[in-house]
Amino acid sequence: MAFRKKSTKNPPVLSHEFILQNHADLVACVGMFFVLGLMFEGTAEASIVFITLQHSVPFPAAAERATESKFLYYYGIKDLATVFFYMLVAIIIHATIQEYVLDKINRRMQFPKAKQSKFNESGQFSVFYLVSCIWGTFILISENCLSDPTLLWRAHPHNMMTFQMKFFYISQLAYWFHAFPELYFQRIKKQDIPRQLVYIGLHLFHIAGAYLLYLNHLGLVLLMMHYFVELLSHICDLCYFSDEKYQKEFSLWAIVFILGRLVTLIVSVVTVGFHLAGGQNRNPDALGGNVNVLAAKIAVLSSSCTIQAYITWNLFNVQLQRWMEEDTTLQAPVVKKKRTKGRSSRKGTENGVATSNRVDSPHKRKEKSS
Repeated sequence: MAFRKKSTKNPPVLSHEFILQNHADLVACVGMFFVLGLMFEGTAEASIVFITLQHSVPFPAAAERATESKFLYYYGIKDLATVFFYMLVAIIIHATIQEYVLDKINRRMQFPKAKQSKFNESGQFSVFYLVSCIWGTFILISENCLSDPTLLWRAHPHNMMTFQMKFFYISQLAYWFHAFPELYFQRIKKQDIPRQLVYIGLHLFHIAGAYLLYLNHLGLVLLMMHYFVELLSHICDLCYFSDEKYQKEFSLWAIVFILGRLVTLIVSVVTVGFHLAGGQNRNPDALGGNVNVLAAKIAVLSSSCTIQAYITWNLFNVQLQRWMEEDTTLQAPVVKKKRTKGRSSRKGTENGVATSNRVDSPHKRKEKSS
């Protein structure tokens, strides 16, 4: 996607170009419609469904002496409205970063059109992965998942989640859903759309699966490892766009990438194995979040292995393309040098013959005269 140039002519209202240039403002107006609904008594209840988390249950913080109680959450149909509202927020944030950060860098660096779309993609994902890693790590520390890893398979109650855990998953779903309209807003090329759809769909499938199966802690740990590796990948891409000499550092990132995939598989196998080995339930209740059965174990492990294999295959393809580009760039100047040498040698021989003829011509004249 090339950065948008400001034109003096205003496009017609509600035209294709008008929507692309002002989509952030239009989406902000829709979001303000829900926020203003909180000001009126008749629409406040409907607006709250979109803005705040729903499906909460009071839960005592400690024993009966506790004066305060906290709320635990489960998922429900009203979560779709909340995901929709925060999807609008994600579109506004995306447009803000694009206009005030990435477009200015594009103008300063003067990237060619081929690199502009890749630079914008890496810049957007770098911000998202960085914020998600910091936020997810804070949740893991606050819920003692790092100090007590057994919480990954013995979290209690199994069909509830805290406010920060649910809000994290709602935000993740909203971000990846917002990526679908961004394919239109950012003018993604048609040949790149299938790759983007697969990338977005895989993230939505696994995040929604962890959310609906109440594998919240396991999903959060796996997401943090995946996001950290992806963050390093996009940072390397940004460094490469700024200066191509950093391309040799990709080998270090490839090692971290492979180690991250191996650790993800190990954590998945260990967590699911211990979680289901602790007591397999013969009467599972999928609606209640109790899916401690063999079928769930096979589904989770097969899904995790499939996504890791797919991402690793994509890494090999991208690396092969970069190696081919390096070979073409290195061979091009060599061929030019060989051609210039050939031409210069031919010119040298022609000049030598011409000078020899010029030198020999007087002797030949003397021989003829004698």
